[in-house]
Amino acid sequence: MEFVHQYERAITWIVAQCPASDKFAHTYAGLTIWLLTAILLKKKLSSNWPLAVVVLAELGNEYIDRLAHGSWSWHDTIGDVIATLFWPFVISFAMRLRPAIRG
Repeated sequence: MEFVHQYERAITWIVAQCPASDKFAHTYAGLTIWLLTAILLKKKLSSNWPLAVVVLAELGNEYIDRLAHGSWSWHDTIGDVIATLFWPFVISFAMRLRPAIRG
């Protein structure tokens, strides 16, 4: 449980450094994980691998939140998941459409 509390303290500090709500931090965390994964794995941004890593990281983050707080807060959890995954999915999907748009 010590890991959970240390993780929560670190996340609280990161969110406190952000100029907006925790959804702002989730958005940037999702984009950062997506981009770094693509770079480290040498995969295209349209690949499923970077998206899969973002999904796994967010699921892990939300599970740690659940452990730290003792129960799910579904309204907050769903908002966090959407904020984290939205832009990586949208940009990845748009990049997959790019060849079709060019004709």
